[in-house]
Amino acid sequence: MHRWLLLSLLFVSLCSGQDRAALAIIEKAAGFVGFYTAGGKRVAEVKVGNFPHEGVLSPDGRLLYVTDNGVLWLTDEGDGGNTVSIIDVRTMKKTGAIDLGRFRRPHGIALDPATGRLLVTTEKPHRMLLLDPAARKVLRDYDVQGKTPHMAAFGPGGAWAFASNTDSDTVAAIHLASGKTKLIPTGAGARPQGFALEPGGRRLFVVNSGGGRITIIDTAKLEAVGEIATGKGPGRIAITPDGKTLVYNLGGEEGVGFADIATGKQVARIAVTGRPMSLTLTRDGQRAFTGVQDQDKMFVISVVERKIVQVIQTPKGAGPDPAIPLR
Repeated sequence: MHRWLLLSLLFVSLCSGQDRAALAIIEKAAGFVGFYTAGGKRVAEVKVGNFPHEGVLSPDGRLLYVTDNGVLWLTDEGDGGNTVSIIDVRTMKKTGAIDLGRFRRPHGIALDPATGRLLVTTEKPHRMLLLDPAARKVLRDYDVQGKTPHMAAFGPGGAWAFASNTDSDTVAAIHLASGKTKLIPTGAGARPQGFALEPGGRRLFVVNSGGGRITIIDTAKLEAVGEIATGKGPGRIAITPDGKTLVYNLGGEEGVGFADIATGKQVARIAVTGRPMSLTLTRDGQRAFTGVQDQDKMFVISVVERKIVQVIQTPKGAGPDPAIPLR
């Protein structure tokens, strides 16, 4: 009996491991966060606010913060939402929300691992917010001196923050203690969006969805110091842990691009079956995820082999945007 009990416990443990969530996918169109195993099985769903856009994990990986934007597209009319949903990753349940008050249509979100504080950009009005997620309150708001701040990033050490002013073709560099803002131009028609900070924090890479290029920002000088040409419509970007390769979606040509930082050139492109809206990496940089919203698909890409290794089918009408690797 003892032997059979041990075998039964082992079987239960193996089954639990197989059903363990490895990925949270923000299902923007449906207003859910879906939890998926490494094999692509959907094991849970959490209802959040309408049209959630971006998400970030707490430093310990136990909580997921999701911006409840409230409209589907950047160009849509409407006041949208004014909350950041908080999800317990272990129980896969929503545990609360941060009320943003008069600040509506939250979009980009970033976390400072040293303090646990959050940055959130809002489209109505055009601001950047500093949040205390433990107290669930807005600590301060900042003038981005531009239109439609899209994504957010902390600079090295957390003293400065960055917001991409998509409709103003600038990146706002904001000193969080003083509120001082410096605008960094990215070029006419650039429409800057996503950020990737290199290991060590010396340079910040910004994709320009209208300009087909990456702007390189020196985080000490707070100025653009170079560019990398890409394919059409890059919107999100990530950098491998070794600091050598940039990976980004190409929303204008149904693909994912790879750029070599040392040479400053795009070195590869792989095709997906539709317009990709997002790009995230696993912590080890081995896998990239890009969501094709109108096909309800999440593509899993081997960064080393530069090929699609898996396609996760989300529910019909889910409209997947970013995938957040949980481990």
